[in-house]
Amino acid sequence: MGEAEKRDGEQPALHDVAILGGGAAGYAAAIYAGRARLSTLLVDGMGGGGQLNVIDQIENYPGFPEPISGPDLQEAMRKQAERFGVAVTFDQIEKVEPWEGGVTLAGAYGSYRARALLVATGAHHRELGVPGEERLKGRGVSYCATCDGNFFKDQRVVVVGGGDTAVKDAIYLSRLVRKLTLIHRRDKLRAEKVMQEKLLSLPNVEPRWDSVVEEVRGEGKVTGVRLKHVKTGAPSELEADGVFVFIGVLPNTALLRGVVELDPAGYVKTDVGMRTSHPHIFAAGDVRSRSVKQIAAAVGDGVTAMLNIQELLDSETPPRELPVVRS
Repeated sequence: MGEAEKRDGEQPALHDVAILGGGAAGYAAAIYAGRARLSTLLVDGMGGGGQLNVIDQIENYPGFPEPISGPDLQEAMRKQAERFGVAVTFDQIEKVEPWEGGVTLAGAYGSYRARALLVATGAHHRELGVPGEERLKGRGVSYCATCDGNFFKDQRVVVVGGGDTAVKDAIYLSRLVRKLTLIHRRDKLRAEKVMQEKLLSLPNVEPRWDSVVEEVRGEGKVTGVRLKHVKTGAPSELEADGVFVFIGVLPNTALLRGVVELDPAGYVKTDVGMRTSHPHIFAAGDVRSRSVKQIAAAVGDGVTAMLNIQELLDSETPPRELPVVRS
């Protein structure tokens, strides 16, 4: 249980800052916090790395001439943070409780206290939920065109979705791939008309209307999909080297409802300094409103947030009396 394991009646240690989330934003912030000699606790509820753990190869992160895997990048970030004295623990946080001068995190294994909190819990892609999808993530199944598109140059890919993101990313992919098949459960797209017209005019793009993916096929890598026509029920198969799923992204903000201000989609609203509506809570990376959802951008968010957290803590006197927290 690590940091949360305390004797009955004893309060958990008070840290300068707690970071919730072990992805790129969280670890970038942790590195800066550790170098600033802040007492720093990073709590990761996903077993390390967040979405980094499902990325097979990263080509667009600066400083790596050759691709690096998501888990390898996360592990390097963790080691770097720990070298500067950051404590890393794994727990599933169930409640965020602000109090005057700080924040308490109530987890499955205990409670953690800090004078400031950085939320870097990220977001998760809405999945198809069909056989083969989970098994082939990072092996042909992707949720990010700019992250993985270059791996499919001159190949055949399937794009699933019909909104602005699906169409925008399909246009991007069409410049790279030999053939792109757009799968949509309706007979028309929901995306902006101008983008629809541009996509459907491309010579290497073919729509499959009124169709859904029922299975992603392949052993070790994607080889195709099994489809069903939603009106007739007729099955069909389509060969493909990659499947890009763009049916929505959901922020991991359930813990923050009623704690900080969220936008209509559930993302945390922040200013340019990553400050939320609560003076001791900051947010960085994919969890915040208007994030571009890229690893490099998440790192920048984490650094920006931690510099402003340091300024906040330097301006305040640590609280002398703290509430008793019972796990």
